Amino acid sequence: MKPAFHRFRAVILKELRHITRDVRIFFLVTLSPAFLLLVLAYLFAFDVGNVNLAWLDGDRTPTSRALLSAITADGTFRLVEQATSYDELHAALLAGRVDVALVVQPGFEIDLTRGAQAGAGRPVTVQVLADGTDAISMSQALGSLSARTAAFGARVSGVAPLVEVRTRAWYNGDLKSIRSMVPGLLAIVLTLPALALTLAVTREREVGTLEALIVTPVRGAEYLLGKLAAYVLSGLVSAVLASLLAVGWFHVPLRGSFLLFLLLVAMFYLACMGISLVIAQLAISQQMAMLLVLFVFFVPGFFVSGLIQPVRQDSLPALLVSYALPPTHFIAIARGIFLKGVGLAELRVHAAWLGGLAISGVGASLLIFRKEIH
Repeated sequence: MKPAFHRFRAVILKELRHITRDVRIFFLVTLSPAFLLLVLAYLFAFDVGNVNLAWLDGDRTPTSRALLSAITADGTFRLVEQATSYDELHAALLAGRVDVALVVQPGFEIDLTRGAQAGAGRPVTVQVLADGTDAISMSQALGSLSARTAAFGARVSGVAPLVEVRTRAWYNGDLKSIRSMVPGLLAIVLTLPALALTLAVTREREVGTLEALIVTPVRGAEYLLGKLAAYVLSGLVSAVLASLLAVGWFHVPLRGSFLLFLLLVAMFYLACMGISLVIAQLAISQQMAMLLVLFVFFVPGFFVSGLIQPVRQDSLPALLVSYALPPTHFIAIARGIFLKGVGLAELRVHAAWLGGLAISGVGASLLIFRKEIH
């Protein structure tokens, strides 16, 4: 038992030295997750920033000017052009100088005042022209603009809707998409240490260093588990760096236990790296291993793991595929700990799935590994 532990420890130390000495491996294992998180967070941030607004006021009354002030008050909508005709609005939209054009028709103030009298006057309309080439951003911008215009009309006319809906979003009060995306993206970027492990095992077979292992007393299980432990320990460093970036740079709140988070990160690594070890033994080259890892983790991680759209519950095959992927469970874990502050009791189902995937993956890699050259 004691010699086995010494051999296991020797493999861990050897791999840690290899990781720290090889700049490429060190970057891939420890630094690249934080770097990729920084890039992807801005890429997948769907929040509406500054929207350039053009204004065509056909009413020219204090009420129409008050509408403009209400819309541009917080700086989200920024007035960049005051037009005098539709041709000017069309030219501004075509040139890309503005994103949205707002048109107030003559009689706006009169119609809005009459709106306070039940059944009197005609409907008050405000026309909005938008650049639809960016459909996602414009959908949010138009929704925000409609809400502001409706609130202004109700406030000025004094006519309140029959049913007033007051909404309150918990855990992410201002509904900033970046605060939701960043914890979810941790499940994507933290698969890079698993990719590094796959490449390390495949490379040793390619360059022939596995041949030297055959003549040593190190057993196959000690070899694989030693490599696994070294990359999990190195990966925890990358998890800390990525978490610091999420909290310090993107201002994502960390409401739960960070120690619990690191514990579940380690379990997530075991689940991913177990699959990676299986891939490393089936792939015939590093290029093939990289493609398989990208196909297994990255592509499904973006589209079927609940990162952008909720996990499908109406199709059993789709649900099984999603739950067979470690990122599906880690997305729920990261968002739960960071945004909700939940504990292990609330995350026990996802933690159990990660544990099952880890046991299955590591167990399968140990079964198919052979300390020999084919």
